[in-house]
Amino acid sequence: MKEQLVIGSRGSKLALTQAGMIKTALELLAPALEVRIEIIQTSGDSNSEPLAAIGGKGVFTKELEEALLDRRIDLAVHSLKDLPTVIPEQLVIAAICKREDPRDALVLHPKLKRPQASVRALPPNAVVGTSSPRRLAQLKHLRSDLVIKELRGNVDTRLRKLDEGDYDALILASAGLRRLGLENRINAPLAATEMLPAVGQGALAIEMRADYDAIAVVNKLNHKFTSLACTAERAFLRSLGGGCQLPIAAYAVVRDKRIRLEGLVADPEGKQIVRERIVGGLEEAEELGIRLGQQMLLRGAGALLE
Repeated sequence: MKEQLVIGSRGSKLALTQAGMIKTALELLAPALEVRIEIIQTSGDSNSEPLAAIGGKGVFTKELEEALLDRRIDLAVHSLKDLPTVIPEQLVIAAICKREDPRDALVLHPKLKRPQASVRALPPNAVVGTSSPRRLAQLKHLRSDLVIKELRGNVDTRLRKLDEGDYDALILASAGLRRLGLENRINAPLAATEMLPAVGQGALAIEMRADYDAIAVVNKLNHKFTSLACTAERAFLRSLGGGCQLPIAAYAVVRDKRIRLEGLVADPEGKQIVRERIVGGLEEAEELGIRLGQQMLLRGAGALLE
């Protein structure tokens, strides 16, 4: 009889697609395992209020972690950008999988033609949908005239609201659109110079109980360079005491055996931005994130976050 491994996932189409990717990968790695997906409803999915009002980042992961601790599931698949930088001590991130496109994507209403496919080319006072303080601050820094309108719901719901004319444009994660086969909706991927991504954006994390027998199999899904980059980004975020409900961004690139980490902190309206970068060796991933956070606090980033 095959050993059964239960993957916990949120119930959205994107979450189930991502969990399915991990299920397929594990079945290829370990044919002796019988892998199934269990849907876990999270408070972030069941509550349509702004995230800041219902608890911030942990609302998409808390119930999954509880299911892990209760042994109802064996592993949880998260979009890493949703996972808090501090997790329960009985749990570990067993793998961070190879990163998809980390950039944000500009998605336009069909009435706006492709030559307008950039934030700077949007019409005056265009209505842009996002629920992310990080995106809002950077958008306002680029274009103070833009009208930022709250946007919640799964990807299909967001695109439907755009097409119905509630917004002129949306900012969504390129990775999610690509995983759903909706890359044709990306009018322009936004360069990190224009819109620095969220910590961990584009990467999937597999969270498990530290004592689980199959952890060695799951470890094989870890992508070394993605893991190093995201370790630096998450250390930076942790050093600032921040989460996804604060205007903080970071993106690390591993190249030529070096890590280049760039961080950004803004005030909520994007009037002031502190942005810096740091470079170091592969063995310094965690330390680089901490050092960059400390440098930016010295430059006044803390005051922007208050």
